Amino acid sequence: MRVSIVVPVLNEAHGLAPFLDALLELKTHEVILADGGSHDGTAQVAAQYPVVWVESEPGRGPQMNAGARQATGDILLFLHADVRLGPNAIREIQNSLANPKLLGGIFDVYFDGDDWVARCFHTIYHWRRYVGIFYGDAGIFVRREVFASIGGFKNYPIMEDYEFGRRLFGWGGRMALLEEPIHVSDRRWRKAGLFRTVFVWIVIQTAFSLGYPAERLGHLYRQIR
Repeated sequence: MRVSIVVPVLNEAHGLAPFLDALLELKTHEVILADGGSHDGTAQVAAQYPVVWVESEPGRGPQMNAGARQATGDILLFLHADVRLGPNAIREIQNSLANPKLLGGIFDVYFDGDDWVARCFHTIYHWRRYVGIFYGDAGIFVRREVFASIGGFKNYPIMEDYEFGRRLFGWGGRMALLEEPIHVSDRRWRKAGLFRTVFVWIVIQTAFSLGYPAERLGHLYRQIR
């Protein structure tokens, strides 16, 4: 099974080269960068690599949908530009989805750093995935036909990954909860501060779960981005 990797990007020129260097070592079928209007040289960096470049309206939901429309693989893997996959990631995806009962899956999230905060975040992310709660930084992968059948991502400015994951988790099949790690940058919460980041995310997820429109929650997310 061929794996197409879709990465939404917006002004990622600074870290894009090492990200792509590591990603292309995995020998995946194709890498698609879905750009939301970068103006910092992201396109120039991407042009140096054998990747597919797609332009989209801004927003991770629209960008990932645009990238998925260009994908030719059997499996879609959606990645953020600040993560690192392990060397066995593609093989683990293929092995897991050899089981036709599985629709897709996610990796086991580890945050950069070796302090109690990073370990605490890992524990929280690890256990809540068993009840279908996860975000895009977990590396969501899904069969292409399943992605199309459930309508892809919503065009939300935030929580599009959480909402998609909830639909995928409850769509009538099972998900592969891989033990294979995905390493996530800690830049966001270390920059914004631990307690501020946690507080904002609790407010955002609670409000969204209670039906508060995602379009009105984007300003909160920008405070910790």
